Order: sequence, then C-alpha cells, then structure tokens
Amino acid sequence: MTEMPVRADRLIEIARCQGFELAGVTAALPLADHSIYEQWVQRGQAASMTYLTDHRSQLRSDPRLLLTSARTMLCVAKLYNTNGPQSQGETPSSKGWISRYAWGTRDYHEVLRESLEAIAAQLHEEVPFPFEHRICVDTAPLLERSYARQAGLGWIGKNTCLINEPRGSWFFLAEILFSFETDIQQQPPPDRCGTCTRCIDACPTAAIVSAPQGWELDSNLCISFWTIEAKQDAPQHLQRAFGKHLFGCDICQDVCPWNRKAPFSSEAGFQPANASLPLQELATIDADAFRLRFRKTPLWRTKYEGFRRNLKGALANQGT
Repeated sequence: MTEMPVRADRLIEIARCQGFELAGVTAALPLADHSIYEQWVQRGQAASMTYLTDHRSQLRSDPRLLLTSARTMLCVAKLYNTNGPQSQGETPSSKGWISRYAWGTRDYHEVLRESLEAIAAQLHEEVPFPFEHRICVDTAPLLERSYARQAGLGWIGKNTCLINEPRGSWFFLAEILFSFETDIQQQPPPDRCGTCTRCIDACPTAAIVSAPQGWELDSNLCISFWTIEAKQDAPQHLQRAFGKHLFGCDICQDVCPWNRKAPFSSEAGFQPANASLPLQELATIDADAFRLRFRKTPLWRTKYEGFRRNLKGALANQGT
C-alpha cells in the first residue's frame, strides 16, 4: 500500500497547539546555504567554537545525515520575549546585563523538547502508518535559520537573526525530521531589512561585517561569543566595549525596527527572573550558590568560572 502524504497544514496546526507561535514545513534536503556556511568557517568567523568547525560541520550539509529516512522537516519557533529592560535603555550602573533569552528560570532546551515530543507522540497516534522521526533543538548540527526561512517563518536579517515580519526576532528555533512526505506549500519570505543598518551601527565591537553574500557575524568580535562560548579572556580593547554585559548581548535585536511591536511570551519558564542582576551581589556568590541559582537556566553554560570572569570584566568597566 502506498503511503499517503501527511498534510502540512495539520503539522502546523499541531505545532501551534503545542505553544509554537511560528511553524512551517519544508523538504529535508540540502540547501545552498551550506556553502555560505563553509566559507564563513573558512574565514575563521566561528572563532574557537569547534562544534561549528569539526566533523559536525559536514553533518550540516544534509538533514538525512541526522535521519537517513528523512523527507520532511517541521520548523517551529517559540517566542521568548518578555517585558523587561532593554540593553539600549537606561539601567542602573550597579546592574549587569543578561541576554533576554537567559532571563527565565528554565533551560529553553527542555521547554522546547517537551513540546516537540508531544507533537511527535500525537502524530504517531494520528498517522495510519509507521514512520521515523528525530527531534532537533539548537544542539543538533542543522542550519536552523536557513531551514526556518525555507519553511516560511521569516528572513535572515543583517544581524543574522531570523526575523518574522509581524513578530520580530525574539524566537528559539527547533525542528522535527520525519520520514513521511507532506504537501509542502510554504515559500521563503522576502528580505525586508532594506537599507536599514541600525544593527550594524549599534554594535559596540563592530561584529556584523560585510561579506560576499551580504552581512555576517564575526564571532571573534561578538560580545555573546566572549561572554558565553569563549574559554579565555577577551582582548582588552574588546573587553572595554562590553560595558556591563555578563552573559550575551541583545543590542542588534533591541535596535531592530521589526522588534518594536514584538509580542511577549506567556511561557512561565521564560519570565524575567534574571533580567538585570546587581553586580555587587553577584560578586559575593560562591560556586555552590551559583549552581543552586542558575543550574537549570541558560546561564549555567558559562559555569561558575566563566561567569566570574565576565563579572570581573563588567566590574572593571564600571571602575570597581
């Protein structure tokens, strides 16, 4: 018996019922963007992030290297924007800056995976034939933004974030690969950045650089790289530009016009518990207290030693 394709609109409907504000479907096939990614790596723009440059780099060339039977990809996006301060706004000099995606009390990987597993479970009940699937959050070697664009979720802006016209760019991305086919209807939306260069002009370290294909992020200059991914101290001339940034940087998204009317997330685990933290209070936290407070949040990524390094730099930039 020939398997009937699963309807794309049904996949999208289930995804939205599971709390994903954006959802789209595309074919699980290679994209031309992988060659752009390879050129970015070859130019050294990935800095010391070996998970972007080792054998996993080639895995990003084809989703079928993650699931051999893959034919369909469901791309979803979950809003994490909440009502809190902006990196470009007036904040007390005594407060350190935490990237918006890390404000909550839960690790977003867990939140997204729970919803993705619920989608897969529902489909295994509904689809009248057996199929394989694989869930991918941002730790999987997949060109997430490129496939999300292909699935119609938005365009990739000059700041390299995926931007959705009515909702902005404050989204976590995730995917499910399926071995069945769908009646794919989505098309990539047009690029609507136009001549705007606010993100480029606002970056204090000039990390958004010109490239043959337009604009790209040089991780060697990026505050988020140095305060989250790097294992060593940033060069002094860059460190002075970090200001009070303790973990990540939202400047290129805060200044983006498409985020002016970005909606807020209702997800309890994303609410701003760690939006703006007192520097002097953090200076008194030992390793055990850090673990207790941040173990289940994105801030755990830096571990205690990395966070203390970032704190030291922020205090130095405040003259203390």
